[in-house]
Amino acid sequence: MDRVKKSMNRWKIINRKKIEERIFKCLMVASTLIILAVLLLILATVIVRGLPTLSLAMLTQVPRGGYYLGQGGGVANAIVGSLLVCAGAIGLAIMLSLPTVLYLNVYARKSSPFASFTRFSFDVLWGVPSIVYGAFGFAIMLFFGLRTSLLGGILAVTFLILPIMSRTMDEVVRMVPAELLEISYCLGATKLEAALRVVIRQSLPGLLTAVLIAFGRGVGDAASVMFTAGFTDYIPTSLLRPAATLPLAIFFQLGTPIPEVQNRAYACAFILTVIILMISVGSRLLSRKFTKHNLR
Repeated sequence: MDRVKKSMNRWKIINRKKIEERIFKCLMVASTLIILAVLLLILATVIVRGLPTLSLAMLTQVPRGGYYLGQGGGVANAIVGSLLVCAGAIGLAIMLSLPTVLYLNVYARKSSPFASFTRFSFDVLWGVPSIVYGAFGFAIMLFFGLRTSLLGGILAVTFLILPIMSRTMDEVVRMVPAELLEISYCLGATKLEAALRVVIRQSLPGLLTAVLIAFGRGVGDAASVMFTAGFTDYIPTSLLRPAATLPLAIFFQLGTPIPEVQNRAYACAFILTVIILMISVGSRLLSRKFTKHNLR
């Protein structure tokens, strides 16, 4: 009888585990389907409403008189402005984040209080709303007597993406096997040589992914550039000129009651999506090229 009871209890436990596994599997499948449905709905809305409005003139021309009332022109100013702001911010963020990450993982002890506090600070900064970075950048501009400009937008977006890029790079670099560093030290390499020739080379695909994540976050943000980069109907010719961006162009065009102008906002959203897609595909191709040289 005891054996029978034990067998029955065992089968009950097994059946309960199978039921739990099926329930959670159904929940995971449902979550995946919901995410895919939302993504497809967003893409369908942007394509259906924006693609018919998209034209070569919209890509190559700046807004003309009465553009926001439905007349001629394009959003070349916003396209160029977004690329300039993000390119400058990405460059500054790489210059600041990569040395920080290499110091935390090569020179400093990974478990030291300083390294832990630095990573915690990046985590906190990651969660700060973008409007706060915009206000902080605006305060810095007022302190130095700057007006809304391309430079102000670059600084604000740099503040925004710096913790994202730093924290992502840090997680990637921490995955590099410690044995590689030890081998390089045994062969006579200095810490700087090990960082530049071993760590960066081994983690380069992940570093590119970190840059891509930061670019996608920066190019699609409107709050951080609203008070810093400003908006203009012209392509900026210097760092001290205002610069238009695609997120703000979408914001201003959706705020008009004219349906044609609203459709142009969806066309801008489609352009922004295509830019991010192109950057993503290019990053994947580069990652595949450099991954074949990595140790696994």
